[in-house]
Amino acid sequence: MDDIVAIALFRHGMTLENKRQAYLGWTDSTLVTGQVLTEIPVSFERIFTSDLGRCRETAKILFPNNVPEVVPELREMNFGDWEGKTYELLKDDVMYQNWLDEPFKVSPPNGESFSAFTLRVEKGWKDITKRIVENRIPTTALVTHGGVIRYLLTRYATEERDFWAWSIPYGQGYQLIWSREGLRRGDRCISLLEVPSMENQNGSENNIS
Repeated sequence: MDDIVAIALFRHGMTLENKRQAYLGWTDSTLVTGQVLTEIPVSFERIFTSDLGRCRETAKILFPNNVPEVVPELREMNFGDWEGKTYELLKDDVMYQNWLDEPFKVSPPNGESFSAFTLRVEKGWKDITKRIVENRIPTTALVTHGGVIRYLLTRYATEERDFWAWSIPYGQGYQLIWSREGLRRGDRCISLLEVPSMENQNGSENNIS
């Protein structure tokens, strides 16, 4: 139907830093070789991706016949001094423990606060959805990061869940459906379904990347 809009949110494939369970925000890391990322059979009219290499590389695999548009606002949170470090390296850091206790209030040193992160993501989202509505684009896919997808689901999914309650496997995601007017108003979506694209999983899911 002309009035229905679908937006799919895909997480990038697992990277080498994800595999060692390190914090990975604005620092980049190459995808793990050998993982199965399957080309998406559904056709999307427009593809947007984070500017980080792990997302652009994933977008090429998932959508080989599309040229994605790069949106820097779709980057993951900047973890500052904790980039590339694991829990074992950080567990004795008092500020890190404070952040684990209150991640929405405490910011990583030289990194990005949660409020700054969400404001940035929301700006990118609103720019994208405005174009979708104005140009009457029926189907769109975003290739981005776990934290970005969790935030968008917390804000726009059919049901309200805690930020950490959403499971976002590598190379997979969710498709959200709106009426065009509902998307324009910034309403929650009217339908939500998982969009699997990985034939098998490769390792455990990292906290945020």
